Amino acid sequence: MIDVKNLSKVYGNFKAVDDISFNISKNCVFGFLGPNGAGKSTTMNMITGCLSPTEGNIIINGFNMLYQPEEAKKNIGYLPEIPPVYEDLTPYEYLTFVGEAKKIPKSRLKHCVNEVMEKTNISVMKNRLIKNLSKGYKQRVGISQAILGSPQIIILDEPTVGLDPEQIIDIRELITELGKNHIVILSSHILSEISAVCSDIMIISHGKIATIDSAQNLVGNGEIKTAIIEVIGENEKIINVLNTIKGVISPKYEYDKNIYSFKFNINLDPREDIFYAFSAIKYPIISLYTKKSSLEETFLKIIQDSEDWS
Repeated sequence: MIDVKNLSKVYGNFKAVDDISFNISKNCVFGFLGPNGAGKSTTMNMITGCLSPTEGNIIINGFNMLYQPEEAKKNIGYLPEIPPVYEDLTPYEYLTFVGEAKKIPKSRLKHCVNEVMEKTNISVMKNRLIKNLSKGYKQRVGISQAILGSPQIIILDEPTVGLDPEQIIDIRELITELGKNHIVILSSHILSEISAVCSDIMIISHGKIATIDSAQNLVGNGEIKTAIIEVIGENEKIINVLNTIKGVISPKYEYDKNIYSFKFNINLDPREDIFYAFSAIKYPIISLYTKKSSLEETFLKIIQDSEDWS
């Protein structure tokens, strides 16, 4: 369990993190989003004990990070944005060293190292020097050290940077699997990645929490949010027709070569009613399609709103 209370970090007159509080009490993949400079990395560094907060408390599985750092850190595996690997060691040597630092019993150490190498698909590189590995394999070694010892909380900062598409799919599947038995905090600039694997998402802006919600709610539960229609006819008459159709809200239009493009928010799917309405007045519909709100659109709107009240 992670319980963050009134957490702040101040550098001179600048508040990098401004009095944030949140709680993660169940196994899940928890997405952490925000623009550059929003305070994401600062917050993660404080949660992992790499950085001391100016104010506030961080409770990890009942242990206060400020007063019981060793006990709290035993519950955390962390992959920073730049993997902390020793390039003159092989993956097997490096992970053995990390396992010893984590105080994994010698009787289990070899098994644990081999297990995480299998999970991250680096066994074939176990005896090659890390400095001779590709960026993608170095990233996998970094993920391996984070999950070694099966910590209850796993924090991953940009875990798929440098991976090819096939590797990204493998790591996403691994993260999803880890979320069944661990709390996984995932920070990424790839919003499609967050929406693909996270059950809950926190968006931070200007050091404050802009929102915390389920991924499903943030993309509108999959409901249709906008529709675009192109109709040939008189502008005023077309708008009057749309205003009579249930579900259509605030239709707007653009004119282009006698074709009117309407874009409007909807809370019901009005396509059938639109078809019959324009058929009745003999106005041809050139195209009609609907789309769902994306996480990108939701993210940008939340960030813009947070800037308005910041």
